[in-house]
Amino acid sequence: MIHCANPKAQYLSYKDEIDSAIQRVLDSGWFVMGNEVIEFEKEFAQFNNVTHAIGVGSGTEALHIALRAMDIGHGDEVITTAHTAVATASAIDLASAKPIFVDIEQDYFTIDPQLIEKAITPRTKAIIPVHIYGQSCDMDAIMDIAIKNNLKVIEDCAQAHGAEYKGKRVGSMGDVGCFSFYPTKNLGAIGDGGAIVTNNDQLGKKIKLIREYGWEERYISSKEGWNSRLDELQAAILRVKLKNLDKDNNLRQQHAKKYNELLKDLPIELPKKRENCTHVYHLFVIKVDKRDRLKEYLGKNGVNTTIQYPVPVHQQKYFQSLCREKTLPITEHVAKNILSLPMYPELEENEIHKVSDVLKDYFSD
Repeated sequence: MIHCANPKAQYLSYKDEIDSAIQRVLDSGWFVMGNEVIEFEKEFAQFNNVTHAIGVGSGTEALHIALRAMDIGHGDEVITTAHTAVATASAIDLASAKPIFVDIEQDYFTIDPQLIEKAITPRTKAIIPVHIYGQSCDMDAIMDIAIKNNLKVIEDCAQAHGAEYKGKRVGSMGDVGCFSFYPTKNLGAIGDGGAIVTNNDQLGKKIKLIREYGWEERYISSKEGWNSRLDELQAAILRVKLKNLDKDNNLRQQHAKKYNELLKDLPIELPKKRENCTHVYHLFVIKVDKRDRLKEYLGKNGVNTTIQYPVPVHQQKYFQSLCREKTLPITEHVAKNILSLPMYPELEENEIHKVSDVLKDYFSD
């Protein structure tokens, strides 16, 4: 079976370095908020061309803390997309704010800037654009709207580590950028983890306080806060992988190029890349009619695929009770027709050919 994602393969690629990093932490005897986190935060900030990176417990917590650091909460509205992991909306809900969903662009699956302005009310405080599948939203248009309407921008970068929008790393354009280090991400830990990046000194300080009980000094809580720390083991592992992230993203891009060459004549819609931007192919997502039938055929023939995401957030039972949007036509259409093919750096070329051959067989029947 060809896996759709394979975090074990990445561990094996860097096994000696990762094992050494883990041993370094164990030998140090310091397991929480030590030198590994400090150094990873420096390196991640430098990688993203920002002044601050703050490690936290997960991508969801990154979004939640960012919202709270901006004093966004009860009675406030946050505009985002329903074509995303539920974590995006859960973080808004966790902050006691209300997610306001708008539809996506047909070509890129990202939030449609033309619809954002129509959704703004006096209660709107922020926009959370989601850089989905490995490429950026239309950040120029989003930032223009935010500046015009005095709104905060929290970039959800969980699926786009290292991607660029017109030469700028995702996460560096809004007020903050939020990352997940879930094991299958382009930069994945061996467990949960997340980070917030920003160029705003005041926000950076506030985020650091919130992620650890509001402590300005140990055991003395002067501000709102709780426990959402990136632990030393995960930071040490992420430091190994961060050094190789651009190389691994390049491998993903090479795999995507091969898929595009092999599949171009089939009746499927291949991923589109935004002009003057880089796509790091966290996922290789195709659109196809009768998707479920194809997924079943691929599975029976040794190719594992996934669907991100089969039920849009605004149609999920819990969020239906929270949101006013009854229909998002493009989001709903996309959810019924998308399929993620195998994509990870260690994918072999012969495996890409096998995926292609199975797809060709399916369409030739």
